[in-house]
Amino acid sequence: MNSTAAPSLPLRDFTDVAAATIDGVVHIKCEMTQLTPLYRSFFGFIIREGVQRQVYDAYGSGVIVTSDGYILTNNHVVQDAERITVTLNDRRELPARLVGNDPATDLAVIKVEAEGLTYIPFGNSDAVRVGEPVLAIGNPFNLTSTVTSGIISAKARNMHIIDNPRSNETPLESFLQTDAAVNSGNSGGALVNARGELVGIVTAIASGNGNYIGYSFAIPSNIAMKVGGDLQRYGYVQRGYLGVQVTEVDASVARQTGARDLKGLYVGKVNKDCAAERAGIRQGDVIVRVAGKEVNTFAEMMEELGLFSPGDEVDVDYVREGKSYTVRVTLLNSNGNTKVIRRN
Repeated sequence: MNSTAAPSLPLRDFTDVAAATIDGVVHIKCEMTQLTPLYRSFFGFIIREGVQRQVYDAYGSGVIVTSDGYILTNNHVVQDAERITVTLNDRRELPARLVGNDPATDLAVIKVEAEGLTYIPFGNSDAVRVGEPVLAIGNPFNLTSTVTSGIISAKARNMHIIDNPRSNETPLESFLQTDAAVNSGNSGGALVNARGELVGIVTAIASGNGNYIGYSFAIPSNIAMKVGGDLQRYGYVQRGYLGVQVTEVDASVARQTGARDLKGLYVGKVNKDCAAERAGIRQGDVIVRVAGKEVNTFAEMMEELGLFSPGDEVDVDYVREGKSYTVRVTLLNSNGNTKVIRRN
């Protein structure tokens, strides 16, 4: 993924932000097919007679991240599409192809054949602060080029909303939460900061009816840039694993385990011959930092590990029996080695 960002603009207000970024968000139309079984009753017996093929269209949004037409969007927008059409903000319609998708993060990369496109530069989602103003740009209810504003309401939210039935990969959820108005059709759109930088890919709404009721969620840009880059290069995400099962340390866990502080992640199990075991991490340790970043929730640890690949060395700080230790861990892939995994 092209991560070379244009210099941040000296933007004064959200009118400047909108003008600088709106051309970098596209409308996505997907043609899909639904197969419905057909039955008939014959002397009291229900007999299957065949399948009815129904073609329908689904819509979403996407973010141009390179001038030559690579676009980030949500996996759930495009994963079942038989035909993908992208409409740019200048109303040009272009066919798109799926480059790669990752159900575990609900991200996908598609590509249109074009040059000189306006793209949105990546910002650093780790630097985003709660209370910071943001814009959400997308196509709600099939209304193109819609801009709404809000603030970052929370970080590292794990909502258990990514459905990943086709893979044994653990969903990676560490969402930015915002109160910018987002509705059906915004999926895959941009969340940008006051400098016109992409800080998130809009992915979900906290709602029982599919309509906005106050909060929405976005995949942090640092994760999106890593996943998108892997999909572009390999067609598959190179995900580094630590190999531990952890529990967030709260008052109850502290009483049961003897942990002295209500911080970190209690290691309940270390998988055999995993990266953590090879580095000397044991059951009962409390992990407090990964790559220098404090981790007090499972989502925070998964977000930090999600930025690295197999073979990368990561410092892990942990507490054992009241003493602090730091160990350098070489992350492994799902096969227990550091080789590149490519899409079959």
